[in-house]
Amino acid sequence: MYRPSSSLATSNTFLDVESTIRGLTQDYSTAFNTGNYDQVAALFTTNGLCMAPHKESAQGPRAIEHLLRQLSEAGHRDLRFETQRVDHSGDLAVESGRYTLAVQLENGASIAERGKFLHAWRRLGAWLLMADSWSSDLPAVR
Repeated sequence: MYRPSSSLATSNTFLDVESTIRGLTQDYSTAFNTGNYDQVAALFTTNGLCMAPHKESAQGPRAIEHLLRQLSEAGHRDLRFETQRVDHSGDLAVESGRYTLAVQLENGASIAERGKFLHAWRRLGAWLLMADSWSSDLPAVR
């Protein structure tokens, strides 16, 4: 395996991985916000996990697509990710940051939800999510 000896080459590789991961995360939120849950699910490995707040974990693209559709039907809208950090080594990357979304309640009111997220990525030709975990900063709305 070729390993560049220049720190500049290593730095550029890191920036390429970081920008790729950031772009895929933005694709995730765009697809969710436009109701393309199958496109979000396609970002996951075949046994990937999605762990949304206040919900059971979903494993695999079909279950993830179903979970995301349930979230949308429950009023979740305007999902935004703000990546704060991407660390990677070889074919693995970990991304962390903050998220926001709006939740429309049954009475028509809308509340702002916020929290943090952690994405575990694996390069299998393309970068795919192995795990996606959101953790709300707010108490559950009942």
